[in-house]
Amino acid sequence: MQPFRYHVLVCDQRKPDGMPCCNGRNAACVIDALRKEIAVRGLVDQVQVTVTGSLGLCERGPNWVVYPEGTWYSGVTPADVPEIVTEHFEHGRPVARLIHTDVEAVKSEITNNRNRRVAALKARDSAGVLPDEFNELVRGYQPSRIVLSAIELDVFSAIEGLSQSATASSVAQSTECDVRGIETLLNALAALNFLSKTAGVYTNSPLAKRYLVAGAPDDARQSLKHNLSLWSTWSALTDSVRTGGCIARQDMGRRGEDWTVPFIAAMHRNAATRAPLVVRTVGTEGVRRVLDVGGGSGAYSIAFAEQSSDIMVDVFDLASVVPIAEAHIAKAGLSDRVRTRVGDLRKDTFGTGYDIVLLSAICHMLGPDENRDLLRRAFDALAPGGRVVIQDHVMAPDGTAPRAGALFAVNMLVGTPSGGTFTKEQYERWLLAAGFTTVERVPLPGPNDLVIGSKS
Repeated sequence: MQPFRYHVLVCDQRKPDGMPCCNGRNAACVIDALRKEIAVRGLVDQVQVTVTGSLGLCERGPNWVVYPEGTWYSGVTPADVPEIVTEHFEHGRPVARLIHTDVEAVKSEITNNRNRRVAALKARDSAGVLPDEFNELVRGYQPSRIVLSAIELDVFSAIEGLSQSATASSVAQSTECDVRGIETLLNALAALNFLSKTAGVYTNSPLAKRYLVAGAPDDARQSLKHNLSLWSTWSALTDSVRTGGCIARQDMGRRGEDWTVPFIAAMHRNAATRAPLVVRTVGTEGVRRVLDVGGGSGAYSIAFAEQSSDIMVDVFDLASVVPIAEAHIAKAGLSDRVRTRVGDLRKDTFGTGYDIVLLSAICHMLGPDENRDLLRRAFDALAPGGRVVIQDHVMAPDGTAPRAGALFAVNMLVGTPSGGTFTKEQYERWLLAAGFTTVERVPLPGPNDLVIGSKS
């Protein structure tokens, strides 16, 4: 028995420039069109689409294979997709003009392409040529910087505002940039599929329209600008490795809006969907008072208050952050139950009588001694039976996994005096030393888990 009526294997293999491949022949747009058409026709439970590596007919792409028949399509364009879905997937009639009928010729072409590829790989290996994947990794900063500069200059908003007259000259004028400079950037963005270019006019891709244009429903420009701050600190990684800490440290409370606003926006965007999951996992039965230490935008505090009308929450953060939290709280209509308190989590006391003290994405900013002190103050703030809830990267004992946590530890090396990512065993030692009687790790989807300490 087949779980789906049809299973479509669609090639999106990308090869170095100059080599024929499906990705270079607009396969991504074809795949997007196919998935949308299947969804519109209500066929998602009947047709499974799987993106694959090379199918071997590189000069003829984009290529598909449709099972169970094993029908091979080549040269498929977005315009062909509705016909294939209608004729083949709805009526069982494959579209003959796009099908290979000479099986032996297809097999011979695939075999010849594979043999040439294997021979080329052997020759490159014998000559000591660096693998393409390694070169791409080393040069990964290039597309990243191109996109970040475009966001910094608000290029995508300018293009959207200019509509069908977004030439290099008009975009340069709108963004107050040099024409040569902006045209070079725009062409690179088009090569990266953030823009398309027709007869000298640029238009935004669907992704850019959704996330990178001012006023878009999912406008993410402000949160993405936090990467501009990270760009600067990561540039000093070599010196940070030599010295064991960040090179130019400035306390968060003294950083200007150019750093604080994008940082909190990035944290809020990350928390928007994750906060309800954390609250449901922790549970709110018997919870009346919550302290959200370093609560940032207040996303987790809002989620607690929305889960139960009996809960009062205090967001504890710096004076530069509290106004941002208050704006989000007011927008959620929860100013009567979610309050703010100005303080420094590194040294201030937190009060008493809380049922939950939340430390979400806090411990990684601090070193071991600072975390011991933080958890002692969290213990003092809890009522009997209360819990401290840590959400953070929780590392394997050797510190090399999960991958996201190992990379994030580097971010803490370049950005903090002593921060890092820690193991469950480290958290357990700190919590027990602070007075907590039980410690539990709760895995969650995504890069972070929970570590919960309970006070008897």
